[in-house]
Amino acid sequence: MNNEKYIREATAHFEALLKAQLNRAERMKNAAPPKDFLSLDTITIGLCGGDGIGPIIMTEARRLLEKLLADELVSGKVVLKDIEGLTIENRLACGKAVPDDVLAEIKSCDVILKGPTTTPKGGTMESANVTLRRELDLYANVRPVTVPEEGIDWMFYRENTEGEYVLGSSGIEVPDVLSMDFKVTTDDGTRRIARAAFEYAKANGKTSVAIVTKANIMKKTDGKFSKICNEVAAEYPGITAEDWYIDIMTANLVNKAIRSQFQVFVLPNLYGDIITDEAAEIQGGVGTAGSANIGDHYAMFEAIHGSAPRMIEDGLADYANPSSIFKAAEMLLRHIGLTSKADKLAEALALCCDKEKKVVVTGFKDGNTCKEFADYVISKL
Repeated sequence: MNNEKYIREATAHFEALLKAQLNRAERMKNAAPPKDFLSLDTITIGLCGGDGIGPIIMTEARRLLEKLLADELVSGKVVLKDIEGLTIENRLACGKAVPDDVLAEIKSCDVILKGPTTTPKGGTMESANVTLRRELDLYANVRPVTVPEEGIDWMFYRENTEGEYVLGSSGIEVPDVLSMDFKVTTDDGTRRIARAAFEYAKANGKTSVAIVTKANIMKKTDGKFSKICNEVAAEYPGITAEDWYIDIMTANLVNKAIRSQFQVFVLPNLYGDIITDEAAEIQGGVGTAGSANIGDHYAMFEAIHGSAPRMIEDGLADYANPSSIFKAAEMLLRHIGLTSKADKLAEALALCCDKEKKVVVTGFKDGNTCKEFADYVISKL
């Protein structure tokens, strides 16, 4: 085997990746001031159904928004814009995670409500979510998890544009010998996610933030993440910052004796992806959780579950649970300043899902359909 050939190719490849990441870091330093959503005359909400059960749950989410935002739609304060083309079939046909025309439509909106999208196994096509987070610079993945009867009120701030995912399809392979992927942590990227987490804690009366890494092993990347988060923490004297390793924190979340003591979490991309699904399961499953992807100029809100191809294959798509996309819609409304509308939706969801429990969407034909669930929620608004 000609190792020197692979070393030369890998060196050139890594040089190009390093230059691109240095350019990205420079763009962060020179970024324009954040958009003030409250000052906008018109807010355009893009609706992307995605794949599988996505269009089904999005249909009901649109009806929900039409009911909640009836006055704003009539006055022109809010515009709902349907965006097609984010299906797996179209993406494969175009050979792009997000086709150019679809991306242009998305960028014409202020915020996006998005259904699940399928990522092909193998090959080089990356996740549509990863592409959108990068293209729109949606650096903060924000996920709330609450279980009131257990005293659980968690908010996760996951760095969304770096870590292992930013170069996830750009690794190096020596055939039949080895493969290498890359992890990226920048100073500015870490500082802005840390500040977002501590600002949330400050604004919501929280007293502690857990910084979750594997800094004892990943000394350069996670070590930098921990160091910078603690530097930011020093600017918030009323909030305690605690360093935790990701393996211990995953255990903490299933430890009923201590898990209610945690409030806000800030963590790198991969760890956040995994632990937020664990947290959602404690709440009742990933179908019960909403997710926000927030940047300074765009924001995307989505269901955190997948496109459920098995439900499609089994003819059960109409029984998909829309709770996650509805909770994402609530987060969207808060982000654009329509707090009273978000409160109405949160109250209706709590009534339907937690208090009355008259509607149970199970994913099986002995449960309620997606539309029946939506009808019930809408009737409570």
